[in-house]
Amino acid sequence: MQLLYYSLAFALPILAASSPDDKKIARTPCAIKSPTSGAFFDLRTVRIELPPEGKKAPSDQRNTSWPARGWDYGTNFTLNICGPVIEKLEDVAGVPETRWRNVSAFYTKSGKTYSIGQQNDEPVIRGRKLVLNYTHGSPCPTAPKGSLARGLDTVEERDIIGGGGKHDDDEDEDEPHRKTPSESGRRKNTIISLLCASDPLAPAMSISFVASPDSCTYFFEARTPAACGGVETAQQTLSPGGVFTVIGFIAILVYLVGGCVYQRTVMHQRGWRQLPNYSLWAGIGGFFRDIFIIATSSCARLLPSRQGYSRLSANGIAGSGRGGRGDSEDENRLIDQLDEEWDD
Repeated sequence: MQLLYYSLAFALPILAASSPDDKKIARTPCAIKSPTSGAFFDLRTVRIELPPEGKKAPSDQRNTSWPARGWDYGTNFTLNICGPVIEKLEDVAGVPETRWRNVSAFYTKSGKTYSIGQQNDEPVIRGRKLVLNYTHGSPCPTAPKGSLARGLDTVEERDIIGGGGKHDDDEDEDEPHRKTPSESGRRKNTIISLLCASDPLAPAMSISFVASPDSCTYFFEARTPAACGGVETAQQTLSPGGVFTVIGFIAILVYLVGGCVYQRTVMHQRGWRQLPNYSLWAGIGGFFRDIFIIATSSCARLLPSRQGYSRLSANGIAGSGRGGRGDSEDENRLIDQLDEEWDD
């Protein structure tokens, strides 16, 4: 009985463990909850992904990344949300080949592909703005002295010398380049501000290029229903069967603890009689014990057994048939003799 109490004492602290609020909740990729409004933003619905190898993509699934028109920048952009672009990239300027598959935004200019940010699946909330940032793209061009004071650069001046621009052939070798890639300096990065598109007829995603003042940081504005926020769905860690198992275990534990306390304190029982409904469980145990005995005895009767002993006559021959009847007559005569002697 002491073993039962020790088991209960060990199980109760486990069931009384800290609440889920104290545990560290696993972060959901490409999603965030606003600390001020409590709205939950899930951007996974606008992330473009390729189907698993060997499987065909659904007919309604998009098979290209999100485009953004560059307008006066001179080139268009291609982006994905929280994931790498699904287009196959080669010869990305200033980016190791091992990272080509992680490029989340890029543009092609003068025959070269430039990365403007690596994959990032952690959006952030700044005030009321939902922002997604990509970093570690291609090297930024080095601005010449006085360019910041001048304040304005034309599209042609933002070209990288040596990248196939039209200034390569006109510049003198002794003249310093206006802008050259800086391998050890800053790298191109992207800032995407996601806005709510509440119109029911609005597309799933619409990205607009805003500006890039230094050809190093690129600002975009994305409108999507996914940025309107919603209610976070609780992550179920247990299957329905697991939930019922836990509930049943707790119910049995409460039954045992409550019954033992009642039998010990109120009924003053000791030993195994402290168990709740001891007579019922003892009767059930006796029933199964009787069933076991009956089953084993029935099986024993089916086993072959040796011939038992038989009665022997006075001359050592087993009495059977007429011999058996003769034995009875001899016994009767012996009894009659004894009666006569007793009378005499």
